Amino acid sequence: MRILRALSVSVTRAGSTKPSAPVIAAKHPFKMQVKAGKVYPWCVCGHSKKQPLCDGSHRTAAPGLSPLRFTPTEDKELWLCGCKQTKNAPYCDGTHKQSHVQSFEPTAGT
Repeated sequence: MRILRALSVSVTRAGSTKPSAPVIAAKHPFKMQVKAGKVYPWCVCGHSKKQPLCDGSHRTAAPGLSPLRFTPTEDKELWLCGCKQTKNAPYCDGTHKQSHVQSFEPTAGT
């Protein structure tokens, strides 16, 4: 929570009616330069081909999930979660270092 306060970002998530589970998109975070006032759609489902941002893949691959939109209040370099298991979305909290993420092997369609 300290990071959110320090960065002063606004985060919103669109409502969804059908639950889906995210897939691990990467076993590492993504370093990203963000601009103040710009809205970024962080991929929640893990299916986007434009990680860590959403490309709309959730509409067919995980219809119960929607992107988490965040708006930085300052130009900044951030580390965004790639494993989709963070407890501090959209930011990396180190969960990708855990064995369940590092041992993950994608199957066809994930």
